[in-house]
Amino acid sequence: MHLLFLTDNFPPEVNAPATRTYEHCREWVKAGHEVTVITGAPNFPQGKVYEGYQNRRGQEEIMDGIRVLRVWTYIAANSGFSKRVADYVSYAISATIAARRVRPDLVVATSPQFFSAVAGYWVARRKRLPWVMEVRDLWPESIRAVGAAKGQEKLLDRLEQLELFLYRSAAKVVVVTHAFKRNLTERGIDPAKIEVVTNGVHTANFPRLPKDAALVEQLGLRDKFVVGYLGTHGMAHKLDFILDCVSAAPKEVHFLFVGGGARKAALEQRVAREGFSNVTMLPSVAKAEIGRYISVTDVALVPLKKSDTFKTVIPSKIFENAAAGKPILLGVEGESQAIIQKYGAGLCFEPENRESFLHQLRRLVEEPALYAELKNNCAQLAQDYDRAKLAGNLLTILEEIHD
Repeated sequence: MHLLFLTDNFPPEVNAPATRTYEHCREWVKAGHEVTVITGAPNFPQGKVYEGYQNRRGQEEIMDGIRVLRVWTYIAANSGFSKRVADYVSYAISATIAARRVRPDLVVATSPQFFSAVAGYWVARRKRLPWVMEVRDLWPESIRAVGAAKGQEKLLDRLEQLELFLYRSAAKVVVVTHAFKRNLTERGIDPAKIEVVTNGVHTANFPRLPKDAALVEQLGLRDKFVVGYLGTHGMAHKLDFILDCVSAAPKEVHFLFVGGGARKAALEQRVAREGFSNVTMLPSVAKAEIGRYISVTDVALVPLKKSDTFKTVIPSKIFENAAAGKPILLGVEGESQAIIQKYGAGLCFEPENRESFLHQLRRLVEEPALYAELKNNCAQLAQDYDRAKLAGNLLTILEEIHD
C-alpha cells in the first residue's frame, strides 16, 4: 500500500505533531508499505527556515525510507491569527499541487490546522481515493479557548462548518483522545467512523539517564530540584501563571524552560524584568540534545490554560517524560488527569490555581518516598503508550479502508 500523508509539521522540527507523524510513518515503512509525506520547509516555532533548507517548491529527500516532498508556504512565526491562517492556506494550496506527483492508494491528512485536511479532501477527490482525517486538536475550538482570534467570531463559525464537512467526507476520522470522539459524536458525526489512536512515545528515544553532569554545571543546577518544561511556549500553555508562582516555591526548586513559541519573548522579558533567580529560560534545542536536558530535570511540568476545551487533550510531554522516568506535575483536567492518576505517575494541580500548584510542588520536594513511587510508576505508563504499538493500531485501520 502506498500512503500519502499531508502534514504541516515534520522533522527536523521537534514539536509533537512532527514527531507523531514521523514515528508512525517510519513504522509503516518497516511494515513494508510505501509512504510519501508532503510538508513545508522546517521553520516551527520561530518562523525561520532551518539551516540546510529553503522555502521553495520541488525539494525532495528520503528520511528513514519515507519520501518527503517539501513545498513552498507563507512562513509566519507561531503568532497572530491572520498570519497563521495565511500560512496554513498556503500549505494547503501547495500540497494539493505537489500531490500531482504522487500515485497513492490512500490519503491521510492531519490537523490541528485543518487546512491540511482541506488539501487531503481535494487530493483524494481528484484522485478518486478514500481519505482519513487525523484530528490531534479540536481546531478552531482551541483557538476560541485561548482567545487568539478575538473579533473573528463569524470567521470561526464558518471554519467550524468547514470542520464538520471534513469529518463527514472522510472515510475515517482518527482522534487522539476518547473525549475528542465524544465531542465529535455530540456534534453529529457518526461514531462508527471515529477511531481513537492516542499519542504515545517511542521509548528508545527517551531512555532513563543519570543527570548530565556537564549540563548541570553549565546551567548552575547543582543541588537543585529542577522542574522542567520542554516544549512550545504558546498561549495555551499558560506559563505566565507558572511565573506568578516561582517566588513562592521552595528554595531548592529551580524552573528550567526550554523551547520557543508565541509567548517566549514576553516570558523572557518578564524573567529579566523581575529578576527571578530560580528560573532559567533557554531556546529550543536539537532533537538529539533533548535527552540531555530532560536528564537534568527532576519533574516534568505539563500545564495548560484552564478551559473545558483542554479537558479533552493529552499532551505528548506526559509520555516522553514518563519514558525518561520523570514524574509529571500536571495542570490539565479531564482525560490527561485520569491517565496520571490511573498510573500514579505524577501529581495533578488545578490549572491556574496558585495554592494547588504550590501544594503539589511541595509534596514532590518534601516527600521523597512519594517521589520515588511516582518515578517508578512512570515505566508502566510509557510501556502502555508505546508508539510502535499505536502506529500498528493506526496501520490496521488504514489497511481495512484500503481493502
